[in-house]
Amino acid sequence: MAEKNENREMIEAVTLLAKEKGISKEVLFTAIEEALKNAYKNNFNKQYGAAQPSVNVRVELDRVSGAVRLFARKTVVEYVIDEVSEISIEEARKIQPSFQEDDIVEIEVTPKNFRRVAAQAAKQSIVQKIREAEHGRFYEQFAEKENEILTAIVHSVDPETGAVYVELGKNEGVLEKSQQMAMDVYAPGERFKVYVMELVNDRRLARPGSKGPQISVTRIHSGLVKRLFELEVPEIQRGIVQIKSIAREAGSRTKMAVYSAEALVDPVGSCVGPRGQRVERVVTELRGEKIDIIKWSADPAEFIANALNPAKVVSVTVNEKEKACHVVVPDNQLSLAIGKEGQNARLAAKLTGWKIDIKSESQAQEELLAAQAAAEESESAQ
Repeated sequence: MAEKNENREMIEAVTLLAKEKGISKEVLFTAIEEALKNAYKNNFNKQYGAAQPSVNVRVELDRVSGAVRLFARKTVVEYVIDEVSEISIEEARKIQPSFQEDDIVEIEVTPKNFRRVAAQAAKQSIVQKIREAEHGRFYEQFAEKENEILTAIVHSVDPETGAVYVELGKNEGVLEKSQQMAMDVYAPGERFKVYVMELVNDRRLARPGSKGPQISVTRIHSGLVKRLFELEVPEIQRGIVQIKSIAREAGSRTKMAVYSAEALVDPVGSCVGPRGQRVERVVTELRGEKIDIIKWSADPAEFIANALNPAKVVSVTVNEKEKACHVVVPDNQLSLAIGKEGQNARLAAKLTGWKIDIKSESQAQEELLAAQAAAEESESAQ
């Protein structure tokens, strides 16, 4: 009677868990049957020794009553060599006269004391399947969030590695030291936007005590800037304005090239917004990072000149083959074009994908005169 009650309890537990976790009951029943089969085989091998061939067994779990039966599957042969996997044709025909050689005979082998083993195996297999299902749903949800931005709330900071553990709704994330902005405050409860990169496979990076997988997030990826402008600028959301490229040195400066195929739409003005409100909200989220919004052009010379903003450009000479260019700027604009520690020129090169050599008008004139003198000297020598 106790065994029947336990069997019914198992069926009820499977039904309840399947409903709560959104898992098919048949998936759980199949997992339990597989666990019971393995449990029986392990006990069988212990009984007969490791050298003994493993028995071929089928498990039958009644989906209504919860009753469990095990059947050893044996091949019908004329002469038995392996008693575990074979049965003689004479013995087989005692069970059913129609059996022939190579037929499969099933003989019930359910142990009398198998109830406790069955209960433990069922519990373990159910827990494993639920964990797999939850992880599967997590991966499906993560696939939708990858390369997107989420609002993160600081949970804690690892004092040794500097990693920041954050809450991302129902999930957890880790913001490694290398992915942080220096201006951010990482005190518990602080909120900011993060860019979703990938799942953390290295448990050493996971928060101590965390149960599920964690998401690796960043504050320095150029995708964060792109997604922030997509949130702020309706013209980008509607596809009227396109973000062509972004070059970023996180925490310091970003250059972003934008374009619109509609002549009446100003792509730069759309991103700046009325009284600069749109770009200001992005700058605030990025803790004061400077953002240069550049008008993209299919003409490399024009695009490169725009990219060196705020410096004014006199001329751009491009070498298509080497994808390199020479830029001439007014004498008083040279330091501005190059930027502090070369940042403006470096970001312009990243933004456009061109090698940029910048000269002042005086330097360009001197080089031109020197080249002319060299050419005249060469001619006179001939």
